[in-house]
Amino acid sequence: MIIASTSTIHGSGYLEYLLPTLEIHFKGCDEILFIPYARPGGISHDDYTTTVRSAFAKINKTVKGLHEFANPMEAIQNAKGIFTGGGNTFLLVTQLYQNKVMEVLVKVVENGTPYLGSSAGSNITGLTMQTTNDMPIIYPPSFKTLGLIPFNLNPHYLDADLQSKHMGETRETRIKEFHAFNDSPVLGLREGSWLEVSGSTILLKGNLSARLFNQNKAPEELAPETDLAFLGK
Repeated sequence: MIIASTSTIHGSGYLEYLLPTLEIHFKGCDEILFIPYARPGGISHDDYTTTVRSAFAKINKTVKGLHEFANPMEAIQNAKGIFTGGGNTFLLVTQLYQNKVMEVLVKVVENGTPYLGSSAGSNITGLTMQTTNDMPIIYPPSFKTLGLIPFNLNPHYLDADLQSKHMGETRETRIKEFHAFNDSPVLGLREGSWLEVSGSTILLKGNLSARLFNQNKAPEELAPETDLAFLGK
């Protein structure tokens, strides 16, 4: 799996910063199955898929949207590679449950189908979606997600701006609120960073550190190339 904080970094096109990595990640796939359920900004499934199709064309991959198939479960079972895009995690999780594809998605990735997630599509690889930044625009049947990594994620993690006059809550504050009721570790993944998961290895990639939060412990900065597999032990 490639688990990215974001699909787009400042000054760059959609997925552009990740394309060299994705070319290797999806080297055995001619066609990518795209899951457009998160619909950023309310974009349609078709328009979202068109954006993704344009990006993957740059590395000679074709893309089909999961919504184009009459049988979503079968489409996932037959996929050569899978990408779940960002948007609203509440909507994404709701649609995965309503279309009965959450469990089959776990199985195919565990069996070796290459997976890419960005933002909401990364959130769902964790134990639950409870550390998303998104508004609860719809009520999912469960907060439980794929559980393909042994911790939760907070994509688009932002550090507090000490020069700002904004006095609202920080991401760190929100994660502390989560840890008042839950003991799952949470990784704050900054934009431009991603996790590369292969077998039992979970490597932090990119040029930035990530911030690890554990219940009743001080936050910890993890350097690039750190293996986070220890969080599952």
